[in-house]
Amino acid sequence: MTPDYLLIGHITADLTPEGRRLGGTASYAARTASAFGLRVGVLTSAADPEPLLDELHPYADQIVVLPAESTSTFENIYSPAGRTQYIRGVASPIRPDDLPANWLAAPLVHLAPLTDEVDPQIAHCFRQSHVLLTLQGWLRRWDDDGRVRFKRWYDPSVLAAIDTVVFSEEDIVEAPELEAEFASSVRHLFVTRAERGGTYYDNGKPMDYDTPQVDVVNPTGAGDVFASALLSTLRLTGGDMAASIKVAAHLGARSVTRWWLDGSPSESEVQAALAQVGYKLNA
Repeated sequence: MTPDYLLIGHITADLTPEGRRLGGTASYAARTASAFGLRVGVLTSAADPEPLLDELHPYADQIVVLPAESTSTFENIYSPAGRTQYIRGVASPIRPDDLPANWLAAPLVHLAPLTDEVDPQIAHCFRQSHVLLTLQGWLRRWDDDGRVRFKRWYDPSVLAAIDTVVFSEEDIVEAPELEAEFASSVRHLFVTRAERGGTYYDNGKPMDYDTPQVDVVNPTGAGDVFASALLSTLRLTGGDMAASIKVAAHLGARSVTRWWLDGSPSESEVQAALAQVGYKLNA
């Protein structure tokens, strides 16, 4: 079966005071796309066995797991100065040859790197798909002790094969000039700015958008929900970008009012968000 929505990237084990939790863009986006009624395929890598994968199966119709010695594992340490992030384990890289042949026709493709694991050349494998990239994982390197640092990435030849790029202003705080560079190279660029909404660039032309104001419980995964909701809504609306932004901003904002993956939307929340812009899920 060819998925409607194909995710490529590591699931993660997030170390929290309550223990290991399933995380990663692929996990948040799979739950979001599933709530839109889409058939979801996930190409990832993790240790064998990895019990956290059991939490993903209800939301993904197909999961291909490349074998690895370790599941990609993150630890976030918070202080008054902000967040320090560490990588405690990294799963296997994901290359073009790892793609099942029948998945190449997936209409919606979400490149979701977290540990620089997705070979950028994968973007060239999809000739007739809408390819969306959540950039953060290509902007990461780490020290010998695992502390995550910024890594500059910008490759126009790869970006030419990508329709939409989403990243947070926090991802490029050490290289703010990247916003203009990406805006000049990608048809659709979204720079998210937390409670201040974000900026959408259409062929380099900027347009600011708002996001609902909510009480933040946990901001983890908000950008992933936004990106997945955007791509899922675009298919339903036939490319109505204004409506799709409103739906994605609404669902992204709601995601921060709940803990961890529970921030991903339910089908009823998707229905309500679509109704606000005059659309509904397909029967």
